[in-house]
Amino acid sequence: MSARHAYDRAVALEAEGNYPAALSLLWSAAGAAPSDPDIQDRLGEALARIGALDAAVDAYEHALQHRPDFPRAMNSLVVTLAKAGRGADAVRRAEAWAAAKPDDAERLFTLGLAQSEEDVDAAMRTLRQVIAKKPGHALAHYNLALLLKRVDRVDDAIVAARRAAALDGRSEVHLALGNLYLQQADFAQAAAALEAAVAADRRSADAWILLGAVHRARGDQARAADALRRAIALRPGSWTAHAALATVLALSGDGAGSRQASTEAERLRTEDQRERAAVVMTAVGVSRLDAGDADGARERFAAAVAVAATYAPAYYHLGRALQKLGRVDDARSAFTKAQQLNPSLVSPIDRR
Repeated sequence: MSARHAYDRAVALEAEGNYPAALSLLWSAAGAAPSDPDIQDRLGEALARIGALDAAVDAYEHALQHRPDFPRAMNSLVVTLAKAGRGADAVRRAEAWAAAKPDDAERLFTLGLAQSEEDVDAAMRTLRQVIAKKPGHALAHYNLALLLKRVDRVDDAIVAARRAAALDGRSEVHLALGNLYLQQADFAQAAAALEAAVAADRRSADAWILLGAVHRARGDQARAADALRRAIALRPGSWTAHAALATVLALSGDGAGSRQASTEAERLRTEDQRERAAVVMTAVGVSRLDAGDADGARERFAAAVAVAATYAPAYYHLGRALQKLGRVDDARSAFTKAQQLNPSLVSPIDRR
């Protein structure tokens, strides 16, 4: 499979919600075409989604190395640096980025993103400068709303979020607005905003989970359970959704159902912790494999499957490492296990 074909397939898998398989293909694509900034940027997003922040930073750095004027990658880089506890680095990068084109509202917006984890007041000032330059900048209004919420200025945050929603109807904006209304205990407005969020994206498990919380707060446990079951159907591995469902079922008098959901939530929480450890090991292994250290990579992938025996990408990349080491039969076994766990991970051996 060519790097571009793997990338296109990964994008399609992400649209289906199959993020583990997409990540494996993006790793493969990035290794085959390390100078492709679009692949590196998408890989960074996939890694950041699962909390592999250092690996995500490396991917964004590679993207910018090969396309220095790449706003999306720069925005993602500074946000990820901040999340990784490297806020000062994020601000320095964003300041240099904005200084290179001081009249560019988008670069100023990047600076606001970087400042948001270091200096909330400075970030709000910067975002207001962006809005002054470009009043229709929906993401500036949205991020300003998030900052205002953080400093407990909920009324002002709602104004900013409503402006963002009027400019851009994406699900995340309505989700933020619903969260703000829930914080104010305005359940009717919260429900309306969250209904708008799921209308904009029926696959938004986060919106369904929060809608469940709103219905629970209103005392409508049946609708709360329905919303949470929808979230679980979209994201079966969400332990938080199962835990919330356990609470709702307990309130509705379904003790057996509540215990079952609670047990599943705890199982998934433990599995999630193990998988996150496996992701980090797999990311290290992929880096070693790309650097030509197939045996070192094999060791990391083997450690990953020892920690999380159901993490399909670790088996897939173990297969790649074993194939490079000439252990073709062992590689086939690893690829077979990966595909059993995730049918989208098709073995590259003997593929025509």
